[in-house]
Amino acid sequence: MKRSAQSGVVYLVGAGPGDAELLTLRALRLIETADVILPDDLVSDEVLALVSPTALVVPVGKRCGQPRITQAGIHALMLEHASAGRSVVRLKSGEPLIFGRAGEEIAALTEAAIPFEIVPGITAAFAVAAALKTPLTDRSSASKLIFATAHHAADKLELTPKWEGAFPKDATLVVYMPGRRFRQLADELIASGIDGDTPCIAVSNATTKDERVLRTTLAVIDDEAVGPAPVLLLIGDAIRPA
Repeated sequence: MKRSAQSGVVYLVGAGPGDAELLTLRALRLIETADVILPDDLVSDEVLALVSPTALVVPVGKRCGQPRITQAGIHALMLEHASAGRSVVRLKSGEPLIFGRAGEEIAALTEAAIPFEIVPGITAAFAVAAALKTPLTDRSSASKLIFATAHHAADKLELTPKWEGAFPKDATLVVYMPGRRFRQLADELIASGIDGDTPCIAVSNATTKDERVLRTTLAVIDDEAVGPAPVLLLIGDAIRPA
């Protein structure tokens, strides 16, 4: 049974990595029937083209760290429209529960007693691995899968959450939002104990017509060789070509 978006409900929906064919059926139905759509900037035009022509679309994302709206402002929009009896889709690129501030939005909705639903999406790491036909884990080389973001300070770049001690050799590391200092990040990972010959793949604009793939190693990755943001960085022996 097809379920349309319901009045007064907020849906935190994963839009996937960009390719509209990777949406779940549930996400598609909600995007097509919601009264209000609040999309991140990274939600692709292909996905946004599926929105009802009668829906109100209010972009609420940010690029290069420059917000169009504060997180509190996003909360206010969700509460305002849901309280007025409108169905609201908070449309997040990728998977809403991974690096998407979903916890803050869930807390705001819960505090205001606004009913909500979470609809998972395909996170970029899985879509990239599938497109490249490479596993993220392997019985012989990678028993761990680690998702992280890169935190940029004035003179240092760290993974978030911060990794203490040597980085595990039997892991595949996926870095979301790595910024542009790939060489610095690689040097710090090598200093933590990862071999410089470890393969890494930088994918720009994953699953879209503008996708660019760079296959290299930690020892030689170069900032200028990586395509434009958004970029996903995969590191580990499991992604080594056969």
